[in-house]
Amino acid sequence: MPPMDLEAYQTEGFHDELFDEQLCPRAGAELLARRLAGFSSGDLAERQRAAEKALLTMGITFNVYGHEAGTEKVWPFDIVPRVLEAAEWATIERGLVQRIRALNLFIDDVYNARKIVADKVVPEWLVDSGKCFRGPCAGLAPPKGIWCHITGTDLVRGADGVMYVLEDNLRTPSGVSYVLENREVMKRTFPQLFEGQRISPVEDYPEKLLAMLEYVAPKHVRDPTVVVLTPGIYNSAYFEHSFLARQMGVELVQGSDLVVVDDVVSMRTTHGLERVDVIYRRIDDDFLDPLAFREDSLVGVPGLMAAYRKGNVALVNAPGTGIADDKAVYAYVPQIIRYYLGEDPIIPNVPTFVCGEQTQYQHVLENIADLVVKPANESGGYGIVLGPRSSKEELEACRERIKANPRNFIAQPMLALSRVPTVVGDTLEGRHVDLRPFILYGEEIYVLPGGLTRVALVKGSLVVNSSQGGGSKDTWVVHTGR
Repeated sequence: MPPMDLEAYQTEGFHDELFDEQLCPRAGAELLARRLAGFSSGDLAERQRAAEKALLTMGITFNVYGHEAGTEKVWPFDIVPRVLEAAEWATIERGLVQRIRALNLFIDDVYNARKIVADKVVPEWLVDSGKCFRGPCAGLAPPKGIWCHITGTDLVRGADGVMYVLEDNLRTPSGVSYVLENREVMKRTFPQLFEGQRISPVEDYPEKLLAMLEYVAPKHVRDPTVVVLTPGIYNSAYFEHSFLARQMGVELVQGSDLVVVDDVVSMRTTHGLERVDVIYRRIDDDFLDPLAFREDSLVGVPGLMAAYRKGNVALVNAPGTGIADDKAVYAYVPQIIRYYLGEDPIIPNVPTFVCGEQTQYQHVLENIADLVVKPANESGGYGIVLGPRSSKEELEACRERIKANPRNFIAQPMLALSRVPTVVGDTLEGRHVDLRPFILYGEEIYVLPGGLTRVALVKGSLVVNSSQGGGSKDTWVVHTGR
């Protein structure tokens, strides 16, 4: 077959991550573009099928609640990587470190001294009315002063070429296992693309994760026992829970495997009870401890919060971090950064209207057809209304939901998300993407190079979530020059 004709590729007015408007490769993508041009369309389609077969063989899956085809699905993946040049990545990395430092200080402050509220930088009503604000966490002092140990921050690039923070995920962020598996699948099925490239590795993430978990262990513990706490096999991210436990060489447990006696957490084993020092919990706050949060929780551990308060166990992430996960609080993060760090944000927010603020509420109702409306505490892309793509009936229903509970909604302009060439049949077509880098806060703050590029596989769609038809790509941080 003849080589693929990349000149037929259409950027169509969107910012393309691989090519500029003249179809010249962007910085860091030159070698990749040259390699892609050397393959025929049939070759790419064959490689794509090989990658999908490898994913099936490797058992890389995710769960979709209520999906008609069954609970478990093979992870959707596209073989054309997304490229970030190392110099740009260095700026993104600095911005993420800055943001996590500030958010950690904010969480600690709102559960303790509340200086930012007293100084009227963040409204008291915004904090106290937050769906993820946890009263039982007041006065907590997590080990080493760290609340948000693991963060997945969603970034998007607009038509202006600027990278923006779209939202912060500080409760139990998922997706990092697919970053590692995407790289493994690429190396198995398309090793030629890596030749001569200097690409930042991602394989050491489990090692970094374990080091962070051991760092936050209680002070008196020299050789901490770490476990991953999962709600069970039917959770949408169960593959990741088991994958990370296996990669770190630690036990994967459920709530029924743990018991608290005299404010000490222990794990049931065939040899009796074994003390647990650090819990990487993948259970939401509400279900963590029925004695502190939801009484009807069957997946939590009774007495866990008491043990945590006594300093006998570390919980990662700390309970209560969800207050900084709130999309209404997100709108104040630039002020939060300036307040705690005395710096301007390195990565800007998307302009955001908080419906709980009266003047902004009116603006949203009057301009809803031009805005994207989001619930403040939903995830997975659920509940989002795209104003420019919605009917009059859908917009009116959205208005009524906002009127019923203004605090629960924000609105943003509809961004023209950047795109990346994606294999569609025997051709390459642009598909919209976002990026979720993962940040570990331990002795130092570590940002995994690249992160999870999520791609809207449906033409024209802006929804990248895997639960709603999205997929992912390998993300390369490419070092150019000598």
